[in-house]
Amino acid sequence: MATGSGSVPPGSAQQDQAEARRASVPAQHTGPETQGMAAEGRLAEGRQAQEVEAETTPEVTGPLAGDPLSLGLPSFIVGSVALGMVLIGFVSPLGTGASLPIILAATAVGLLVSTVWAMGLGQSAVALVLGVFAGFWLSYAFLLLGLTNGWFGIGLVDVKSTLELFLTAWIVVMSMLTLATLRLPMAYTAVLGLVDVALILVLIGVIQVSPNLQKAGGAVVFLFAAVGIYIFFGTASIATGGKPMPLGKPLLKA
Repeated sequence: MATGSGSVPPGSAQQDQAEARRASVPAQHTGPETQGMAAEGRLAEGRQAQEVEAETTPEVTGPLAGDPLSLGLPSFIVGSVALGMVLIGFVSPLGTGASLPIILAATAVGLLVSTVWAMGLGQSAVALVLGVFAGFWLSYAFLLLGLTNGWFGIGLVDVKSTLELFLTAWIVVMSMLTLATLRLPMAYTAVLGLVDVALILVLIGVIQVSPNLQKAGGAVVFLFAAVGIYIFFGTASIATGGKPMPLGKPLLKA
């Protein structure tokens, strides 16, 4: 019997093809309820993956945790205070080595440990500053010990030139470091800028054989030690659960 043009006979090949097409329709073409269930399933899987990742990612502890400045700043400050006292004439000219026990056993060692600590944390800028200062204090100690004990074969006639060489070389490096920290908070740049001023004053004092200029350099040493103390209190506040202290805006914005 003939059927209408719009109907498909049951059990015919056309009906089988229609059912196959309906079965092959993708999931995204199904109803909104099915789509919502699929989305919830994907979100649940994502949360589960994040939880597994968090459980398998170890927390950074031990030597690769904390703030290297919590050790580096006190080490820097104690050496600065000792050097400043020598420069202002607290000891006689024959006692210029009075600061060496502190500089060698506390400042240099503390800065070297802090540098390695910062390197382990991947803090390149902190490691750079701490490492440069560790080199400065160590070279200053070796300069005095070498001149006093004749380690480097430097005669009396070349002592003045040796001091000028030492100070000039470090003025170059500290000035370079000061410019490199212009994107850091202003307190750090202030410390390095004052270090430059102190070295320049001491250098001029050596050239002109002026004790007053060297005393002025010692006074500036106390100034950058004071800024270091301010930065340290901010670091200590954070380490003990307090709020950070304002360190000033960078002089050079990114």
